[in-house]
Amino acid sequence: MPSVSAVQAQDGGALEDARVTLIDAAGNVIGTRRTSIDGSYAFTDLSSEQYTVIASGCPPVATQVTLNGSQEGVDIQLGHKEAQ
Repeated sequence: MPSVSAVQAQDGGALEDARVTLIDAAGNVIGTRRTSIDGSYAFTDLSSEQYTVIASGCPPVATQVTLNGSQEGVDIQLGHKEAQ
């Protein structure tokens, strides 16, 4: 995983102070970060394997990521769905 990824709101704007948690395939929490003012976060020194990235600050979002050495990043969108 690269050194920096981002969390965005539904409108595409950066989401500051979102909580991002990285979990390995065995269910162990590898780390937790808070996003910066530009929505960026980083996890470093990761091995090539499958991870789950969970972002919260609005309704939580989780996505699985498999690292293979060429992964460019994981951008996550958070936000409340608009009422229909």
